[in-house]
Amino acid sequence: MGQKVYLCNRMELPQNFENYFRARWREEDVQALVQGLDGEPSVSIRINPRRLPTDAEPEGADGRVPWCPEGVYLKERPVFTADPLLHAGAYYVQEASSMFLAHVVRTLVQGSSFTFHARAALDLCAAPGGKSTLLRSLLPDDCLLVSNEPNRARAQVLAENMAKWGHPNILVTQAYASEITHSIGSKGFVEHPFGLILTDVPCSGEGMMRKEAEAVAQWSPTFVAECAALQRSILTDIWPALRPGGILIYSTCTFNPEEDEENVEWIARELGANIVPVPVDPAWGVRGDLRADHAESPDSDKAALPFCHFLPGQVRGEGFFLAVLQKQGTEEERETAKKAREEKRQKKEKRRRQGEAAPAITVLPTDQLDAETVPRVELPLAEALRYLQREALVLPPETPQGIVQVCFRGQRLGLVKNLGTRANNLYPKEWRIRSGHVTPHSLFGEQV
Repeated sequence: MGQKVYLCNRMELPQNFENYFRARWREEDVQALVQGLDGEPSVSIRINPRRLPTDAEPEGADGRVPWCPEGVYLKERPVFTADPLLHAGAYYVQEASSMFLAHVVRTLVQGSSFTFHARAALDLCAAPGGKSTLLRSLLPDDCLLVSNEPNRARAQVLAENMAKWGHPNILVTQAYASEITHSIGSKGFVEHPFGLILTDVPCSGEGMMRKEAEAVAQWSPTFVAECAALQRSILTDIWPALRPGGILIYSTCTFNPEEDEENVEWIARELGANIVPVPVDPAWGVRGDLRADHAESPDSDKAALPFCHFLPGQVRGEGFFLAVLQKQGTEEERETAKKAREEKRQKKEKRRRQGEAAPAITVLPTDQLDAETVPRVELPLAEALRYLQREALVLPPETPQGIVQVCFRGQRLGLVKNLGTRANNLYPKEWRIRSGHVTPHSLFGEQV
């Protein structure tokens, strides 16, 4: 495999990693990237505004994420598993660069740049749920969010995290892009094309090299090319599901132009879209187009960027790329396309009745914790952790018998069946904390 470059005895990069970028970026940007990858990753969480005050200050807070008011940096990484508030959906552990989606939604979708009147939005590759929980907090309450993940195991994790986040207008699905597109307008699914689609597509993972050894081990120029081709295939499949004038947010956790700038330009050219500049604060350190013949200097004071790069060492976060596209077309074309889809659907239904299988959209349950009318009982920290380990509990004698909702500091954890002398734990088996050696701890102390 050739020589390796060792970084502080913690990470090694393939020699051709630098060579690959040196052929595409300016030398000073390559060196800045290598130095940035030599640093320590940051730790950050995002508060759920439905559960906690946005300005709640966690233990060990180390400043706010500048592009997301709900985001908080931590000085060090605690044992999050030991905190019942995490399991209650009071906050989400999310990489800070990914929280830039909040700024994009607030300035472009909620702002004056577009008229957002979509009945439904889609997060196409949503597991484990970081961006979907963020979207759900920002979209109008009457806008259905479809959070999708094609991988079965990852879809189960997504469903758990969306259930804990606690918003009713969520549909978690397990399907491929083409199946979603073909199912629009069918009974039991979304009636109209989506007004907003987030495609955080599978990628080569260069932006996660500081945190995941696998991202280093799997990288090669060939792998990059394979990922870029897969991304174009996914975008081609899902494009008909976006209404004319709708917004597509494209993101990766990579740096290379094949998966980033070149793919966005391909979407605009081949599928029919306009690349929408994203307003940024120059103080954030977000970079624009990094290709050698396009690159701006790091201290550029541009107020808006067509491409947004987050580079370790230049921002306080991991590697991330984002671009926004608006689908070309008019409402008249939308109606024409709608009629064409209906004709196609009718033909497809006719074929199905003749023996062909229709696209399978698996809908996963997300309502296990929705029990607002059920009596509630508060648990102390140690008992709350025992509940999450799915241990049997003894509740206070005044607790009513029957189904009871158990809470920690006002945040619901789940259900038990109180029999008086003991309570049967109804926490889902697949969600339980498996380790029996976790010391109870809450990141927000006694303040909530």
